[in-house]
Amino acid sequence: MSEYTHSLCAGPLARRARDIEPFHVMELLARAHALEAQGRDIIHMEVGEPDFPTPPPVIAAAQAFLDQGYVRYTPALGLPALREAIAAHYARRFGVTIETERIVVTAGASGALLLALAALTEPGDAWLLPDPGYPCNRHFVRAFEGVPTALPVTAAAAFQPTLAQVEGAWTPDTRGIIVASPSNPTGTVIDTSTLDQIAQFVGARKGALIVDEIYQGLTYDTPPHTALGGGTPTFVINSFSKYFGMTGWRLGWLVAPKAYVREIEKLAQHFFISPSTPAQHAALAAFAPECIAILESRRAAFARRREVLIDGLLALGFDIPARPAGAFYVYADVGGLSTDSFALAHRLLEEAGVAVTPGRDFGAQSPDRWLRFAYTTDEARITEAIGRMARVLAG
Repeated sequence: MSEYTHSLCAGPLARRARDIEPFHVMELLARAHALEAQGRDIIHMEVGEPDFPTPPPVIAAAQAFLDQGYVRYTPALGLPALREAIAAHYARRFGVTIETERIVVTAGASGALLLALAALTEPGDAWLLPDPGYPCNRHFVRAFEGVPTALPVTAAAAFQPTLAQVEGAWTPDTRGIIVASPSNPTGTVIDTSTLDQIAQFVGARKGALIVDEIYQGLTYDTPPHTALGGGTPTFVINSFSKYFGMTGWRLGWLVAPKAYVREIEKLAQHFFISPSTPAQHAALAAFAPECIAILESRRAAFARRREVLIDGLLALGFDIPARPAGAFYVYADVGGLSTDSFALAHRLLEEAGVAVTPGRDFGAQSPDRWLRFAYTTDEARITEAIGRMARVLAG
């Protein structure tokens, strides 16, 4: 069907859909798969997904539930037992008391962010979004007729917003700010005092603060922290995908101020009916001591991989001006090697068989200077990737 015929059948495409940009890395990923189909060995460092399997206790819990044969809807806010388990996790790990009724179990962290933005955003509301940052955020804001407003963050500030930046960018149209700690693509963590200052500033202007903590369990240089420990009402998003290793289960959660929960519940009822029932029953096992022990051993493995990758990249001539303190990413400056990170990413794929993500996926701030490397593969493969890239860059 031609584009013209399609327009006659369905009318014009909504502008919000036209405004959404593709993931540029998908072009590289498609090429990587094509090369693999030809027999090439590709080292994947472009995908933000842990390479470890789902922890066995989680699998066992899912199997036990499925064996009963009753897979039905749960409440829109999630299984009461899972909401209680999440609240207990905050108390045990962070010493923070969270009322169970504030916890909303969602269809992945994306579902949590969609619900928060749907509850908070009026047409024309501006949201401050750190640049570089997770690309979906600006499109989520746009989906609810909000205005995504880039907040350029610098390596000198660990690619995190400062209070002065937020104060300078805030306007009468600003609804709020989304902060990620640890962040994607940089892996950096915001200073707790800075986050508290930003929260107080936003709260004083009756704005909204959304903190993305989906990589919260994966920190290496700092003790675990949650924005929920402060005194300012905050929307916190988390996920079972990263630390808990349950990406394909599509399960996350939102902790919202109590006054918003009923409205978020109504949105969840209409948007999603409920989160995945098998995934929720599986996730009940994620907080068990035997599962946490597995996850902590994996966190230690990520920490070792980080060191191998950072040392290797620095030896190759990449610059890492902001050391990642969490997640599983290194955001590397390619300025000493190339003026075009997208072209360099293609070269590394074609000639070295190493797939990485170019900076243009993460914002408009000097994107051609940056590559994101994900250490979601084992140390031997990371070492091999460094060797392959060394041979290409020396040529």
